[in-house]
Amino acid sequence: MVDKRQLYKGLEPFLNCKDFTVSGETYEVMLNSVYDMLVTSPVPVNLEKYYKSEDYISHTDSKKSILDKVYQFVKNYTLKRKLSLINSFKNETKNILDVGAGTGDFLNVCKNNGWNTIGVEPNIDAINIASAKGVFLEEDLDKIQNKKFDVITLWHVLEHVEMLSDYIMKLKKLLSDNGRLVVAVPNHKSYDALHYKEFWAAFDVPRHLWHFSQKSIHKIFSTEGMIVEKTIPMKFDSYYVSLLSEKYKTGRMNPIKAMYMGCLSNLKAKTTSEYSSLIYVIKNC
Repeated sequence: MVDKRQLYKGLEPFLNCKDFTVSGETYEVMLNSVYDMLVTSPVPVNLEKYYKSEDYISHTDSKKSILDKVYQFVKNYTLKRKLSLINSFKNETKNILDVGAGTGDFLNVCKNNGWNTIGVEPNIDAINIASAKGVFLEEDLDKIQNKKFDVITLWHVLEHVEMLSDYIMKLKKLLSDNGRLVVAVPNHKSYDALHYKEFWAAFDVPRHLWHFSQKSIHKIFSTEGMIVEKTIPMKFDSYYVSLLSEKYKTGRMNPIKAMYMGCLSNLKAKTTSEYSSLIYVIKNC
């Protein structure tokens, strides 16, 4: 089991990053060189209030702005790819838990394709939107008792989890013997992250507490008795993240430049495998 002290031990200054979404506050992003992971410091006491913004797009179905429309377009495309991925596991019982289910779109697609679905989402506004779609979500993982799942998905969720090791152990207990965790997280080693530095939108401090690399994911989950079976790029993320990063850096989205940077990041990743975001398929050892 990963000791929390190890994750905070020997941290070195790396970047100062601003909360561009809610507070305008500045946070230090510190380097844990042992895990090749970055850590946001300090963690706010009332972290929940940093999610209370109309700009926090995963909690709404908004299509007001250009950025909203881009997000919703990409979301609809990636839903099909996510479904294809979980269907490839060939599970007999098809029980799935989606953690951080947002407004319920992924679970809705799963339910319509023969999966038995349960979801967890702490944001009450997102829960209400999901409920209107016929997707009913629990507010807390601890409310999921005496169940086993063939697949547990966390789409850009793990970076938000405060008690990281404890949370992974809870997920492991909910996983069936041959089940899989599917974890998607930003990659701080990607070219777009290195280019935009403190303006990289996927730092998203203080909501993102951890900033993972491939090494850190492998190391953390192996310590918890699990193994990364497969790594899959999320190629659209570099374009969306670059759009938002341009906005943070210059005050404008600069779509042409953002598309160029997103494309360049993906091209670089063909050699390095360091895509803007990565999906990890993880099994019990």
